[in-house]
Amino acid sequence: MSLVSASRLSLAYGPKVLFDRAAFSIGPHDRIGLVGANGTGKSSLLRILAGQVSPDDGELVFRRGARVGYLPQDVSELPDLPLVDAVLATVPGRAALEDRLAGAEAALAAAATPEEQLEQSQALAELHEELDHFEEHYGRRRAERILAGLGFRPGDLDRPARTFSGGWKMRAALAGLLLQDPDLLLLDEPTNHLDVPTLTWFDAFLRGTRKAVVLISHDRDFLNRQIDRVLALEPEGLRAYAGNHDDYRRLRAEEEERLLAQAERQEAKRAQLEAFIERFGAKATKARQAKSKEKLLEKMEEVQVLEHRATLRFRFAEAPRSGREVLRLEGVRKAFGPRVVYRSLDAAIQRGERVGVIGPNGAGKSTLLKLVAGELAPDGGEVKLGHGVLAGYYAQHHFERPEHPEDAAGAMRTFGTLDPDRTVLDTLWDLVPDRGEAYVRSVAGSFLFSGDDVEKKVGVLSGGERARVALAKLLLVPANLLVLDEPTNHLDLDSSEALIDALKGYDGTLLFVSHNRSFLNQLATVIWEVKDGGIVPCPGNLDDWLYHQRQLEAAGAAEGAPGAARGGAGDGSARTAAPVSEKERRRAEAEARNARSRREKPVRDEIARLEARIAELEREEKETTAQLADPALYQDFARAKPLIERQAAARSELETRYAEWEAAQERLQAMQEG
Repeated sequence: MSLVSASRLSLAYGPKVLFDRAAFSIGPHDRIGLVGANGTGKSSLLRILAGQVSPDDGELVFRRGARVGYLPQDVSELPDLPLVDAVLATVPGRAALEDRLAGAEAALAAAATPEEQLEQSQALAELHEELDHFEEHYGRRRAERILAGLGFRPGDLDRPARTFSGGWKMRAALAGLLLQDPDLLLLDEPTNHLDVPTLTWFDAFLRGTRKAVVLISHDRDFLNRQIDRVLALEPEGLRAYAGNHDDYRRLRAEEEERLLAQAERQEAKRAQLEAFIERFGAKATKARQAKSKEKLLEKMEEVQVLEHRATLRFRFAEAPRSGREVLRLEGVRKAFGPRVVYRSLDAAIQRGERVGVIGPNGAGKSTLLKLVAGELAPDGGEVKLGHGVLAGYYAQHHFERPEHPEDAAGAMRTFGTLDPDRTVLDTLWDLVPDRGEAYVRSVAGSFLFSGDDVEKKVGVLSGGERARVALAKLLLVPANLLVLDEPTNHLDLDSSEALIDALKGYDGTLLFVSHNRSFLNQLATVIWEVKDGGIVPCPGNLDDWLYHQRQLEAAGAAEGAPGAARGGAGDGSARTAAPVSEKERRRAEAEARNARSRREKPVRDEIARLEARIAELEREEKETTAQLADPALYQDFARAKPLIERQAAARSELETRYAEWEAAQERLQAMQEG
């Protein structure tokens, strides 16, 4: 049976209707991606499922005993306890179990007769067994493993939870949620504050869970790996699609094409009927036929084609060509008190390169971009922009500091930060005061600010809206070097993809920090790993870097094995019999990906068949359950019996198909991990 079933859900805020009689169900093993534009109600739907918001109308039915865990986009506070204790405190039932144990111990001490002592001893033993089970599944050891996977160091475990930054508090809240192991995980942009190593761990952890998941994410690659169903908030309402996000886009396009064809055929038929009526309506011999055609025309229902929601569509303006070397860092040092971020950093970027910066949180990724943008001054060394470089900077935190003018050398301007007291229109117009209002409004319109929206102050905008304003500022001033710090944070998936498309067509140079694997894989030509107070470059995108890390690990394991060739100590490089060219390496990787795809295809096809059958059975079980809910049906058992048998057969087969689906998913996961 379903874990959650929703019917006739309605929710509105003033004139803005988010849901109107929406209906859906979530199975015990469903992995659902919730997609839709910013402001369409994705987070509101998660809050309804979590019990934090009540719908205006409708019904939400949970399976008895079902436990729900919810991770919002922003975590305000954690319990005022040491980190590991704050995480343990999130699991319900611990305090009650400890109280029952204390009560049983007191009762045993007060027992007067041997019979009472035996009875209380048995009760105490059962409670200790229950506590052992609780500790095994929800205890300190498991909490510490989860915290370590999410990037916390052993020294962090006893540190007060309230002293961590917002991003680390989010990780702690995620650790508490994973420790609870609820039946339904509700995750609202869980990757926003995860660095690449932690994201890799979390990706594998989440794929390994067999619990139901409802996930919101702007990272297409992450979403595709995690989900097998999509709930889409479309202009026509809440719609369900089978498969991952790419499947949803394909099915949506096919549906649109089919409806357009139906509408065209209907329009042609309508024109034919109208022409007949107009031609023969006044003729006595054809009047009867014309009347029949009129009735047919009146009964013809209009085909409703899919409505398109407004999305970002833009391209970056061409900028003057820069010199060959765009940026050089020479002996750059930066420290914050006793904490040294960069000791003596040397690096360079050539024209046209697209450099993705990765590394653990706190390693200095944003610091590097601020040094390049001039938002921070180095303690030593130089940051040099090349000849003819015009740079634009997109800050991760838009209100962090007021925008500054050109520096003394006149080499660089930054456009990333925002003044909360300025309107959207004035914020953009300040950059191009010589252009007319119509032009500035047209740019604002391409970023989904139209009509009175441009008169809103930046301070009242949502995170996604502020991100769009900052992107619009970059668009207004031509730049041949873009420095972007987490540009997809707060953007919905469609807007994130639109930004990727625009940057693909950008002919300048990119230096960017992003946790979004899709963004890194589609744009990066070089990866800079911030590590040990410096930078380790790796050609290619994030998948190439991950492949390189696996090769290094394999080489390290081989060097440690008996009989392995001895290499230089501590050089950290993989030793091979002969050097391999970049072209050969990429060809080998492509062949490996194709071979893996061929191996996985039969299992993926089996999963698709099982999911289609499960969807049919769930629909049949839902329909029969709805029919059996009618009390009048049981006055005639002959009518009720076939429905009862159909329902029982559907439920029985569903259990079998669920087990087959789980087994197939495990085989696929084993292939992917292998």
